[in-house]
Amino acid sequence: TMTDDYDALLASVTSRCHATGQSHILAHLSDASIPTSAKHSFLRSIDEIPLEKLSSFLSGALAEEEKLKTMDPANVPAEDKIEPFEGTSASTTSSDAATAQLLERAHQIGLDAIESGKVAALLLAGGQGTRLGYDGPKGMYDIGLPSGRTLFRLIAERLKKLGALTRKGDGAIPFYVMTSPLNHEQTTSYFRQHDDFGLDVTFFPQGTLPAMTDDGKLILETPASLAVAPDGNGGIYPAMVKHSVLSDMKAKGVRYIHVFGVDNALVKPADPTFVGYCIRQKADCGNKALWKTSPDEKVGVLASRGKRPCIVEYSDMSKEMSELRSEQDGRLVFGAGNICNHFYTLDFLEQVVVPNLGNMYHIARKKIPYYCDEQKKTVKPTENNGIKLESFIFDVFPLSESMTVLDVRREDEFA
Repeated sequence: TMTDDYDALLASVTSRCHATGQSHILAHLSDASIPTSAKHSFLRSIDEIPLEKLSSFLSGALAEEEKLKTMDPANVPAEDKIEPFEGTSASTTSSDAATAQLLERAHQIGLDAIESGKVAALLLAGGQGTRLGYDGPKGMYDIGLPSGRTLFRLIAERLKKLGALTRKGDGAIPFYVMTSPLNHEQTTSYFRQHDDFGLDVTFFPQGTLPAMTDDGKLILETPASLAVAPDGNGGIYPAMVKHSVLSDMKAKGVRYIHVFGVDNALVKPADPTFVGYCIRQKADCGNKALWKTSPDEKVGVLASRGKRPCIVEYSDMSKEMSELRSEQDGRLVFGAGNICNHFYTLDFLEQVVVPNLGNMYHIARKKIPYYCDEQKKTVKPTENNGIKLESFIFDVFPLSESMTVLDVRREDEFA
């Protein structure tokens, strides 16, 4: 019965909170004015949180924050030195005949992999259209095309077109959509209204993590709810584990995954040239990049730190680095601009990324609304009072052993 469920849940959550120093969040459970249903969903939300792991997530992230604060740019230790990316790369912008031939071959390899059902497309659609002045999932926004097509529809139609080139048709490319808890319902019902555009679609929400104080205490937003925030686009990896996406891909025979963000109207989902190039290079991880045209473009770039591939944020680069040009072709050396367009092998995700998930969080200091016992209400602070932990999708790049880059034309691939 409901009461048994509630009591069992209460007992388990209470003992976990007690063991992890979080008992303060249960302070209002004896308050009779809070409906039992609200208490129940509050307990369920706590039950989902990896309470036992939070302190190690936090201490790792705080150590990183401290290290970045104390680092002297003029005297960076060898293992943190930022150098140009050392892996393999090719460019669709090149006029060189050998490159053109290589990429034609890659395109065919990509189509063959799609034809044999080995390629999945994964859309990151957790974002809301807030900055566009639109209150809903970004993918449902009408971007002003004469046809009124949304970003979701554009992507779905491109996948259908690609499927049509194979004998498998619409089902050729398993399509996965990562939503956020905020837009999961709206997104899935939009696709339902359009019969999933005839595609084989699987939806899963990215996770949230609770906000914390500096000493790792969870923060109540109301007497029966925690302050939580999405865990960053790096939340894709734990979410794929939690919602059995990796095992679903494996069961479908998928070996390669193309992951891309929703906010690029020119994105080529499951792009055969990119996927095929990565397969041909035997890459475990690949990045499709746009070469920066000017040093002050504020975009992260692919580089190498301590001989490992990584994305270096615009703000972490010195003026000299951002202006450095190659003697061969005059292009910016640190120019491989990151557009959230990535390739992975399923093996890399399962065998390398998943075992390393715990140490990938960063600190974002934020103003967290909190419940004030004296005022008996939720207060919106004017200063930062707490920490959100977030991770980025590219935090896994340093784990790659054979990263490769394909750099592409802006006018063809990004808008």
